[in-house]
Amino acid sequence: MTRHTPIHLYLAFFTAVLVLLTGCSNPYYSAMETVGVHKRDIMVDRVENARDAQQDAQEQFKSALEQFDSVVSLEETDLKKAYEQLNDEYEECVAIADKVSDRIDKVEAVSEALFDEWADEIKLYDNKELARASKEQLNNTRARYEEMLSHMQEAEKSMEPVLRIFRDNVLFLKHNLNAQAIGSLQDEFAGLELEIDKLIGRMNEAIESSNAFIADMQTN
Repeated sequence: MTRHTPIHLYLAFFTAVLVLLTGCSNPYYSAMETVGVHKRDIMVDRVENARDAQQDAQEQFKSALEQFDSVVSLEETDLKKAYEQLNDEYEECVAIADKVSDRIDKVEAVSEALFDEWADEIKLYDNKELARASKEQLNNTRARYEEMLSHMQEAEKSMEPVLRIFRDNVLFLKHNLNAQAIGSLQDEFAGLELEIDKLIGRMNEAIESSNAFIADMQTN
């Protein structure tokens, strides 16, 4: 959304500067806070990025399955071309899987920093009632975050069997560019389709959980 554009601009600028100067994450968060972008804002932004990457992954894995199906369904296939097409789809799947993992790692990094800071600041309260309320809010937020993260990680793990099946079949086709190899791929299609269906389902759960967490953070 348009309202998030300043965060992206700050992220790009300060990341470049701080990588050159320190390579350390703490100065990065401090620098962002000097321009009014706090860990909470960065956390929400990164959760959105992770959610978007999972949506992109869904589309890529669906595309890969369609390509796989189109290759094994043809009676007459240019085997070299079929291998190249499937290999391209496989490499795209690997790239988007890496992107999903990277964005989940970034969510974990900023969330850990946010929760640590929040817990430390609760100790500064003189008013015990306010401290109690803040601690309760921290615990509730952490619980919702951990639930969301669990969904993300389950979706992330569900990419692994898909990639393994895809890799094995692309390699087999590469090493056996003949009609028999296509026949072997046909036998594998049902297993690949089942794993991708599981992947899509888990990603939908992760995306829904992310949307709920983002809405809650923005409301509170």
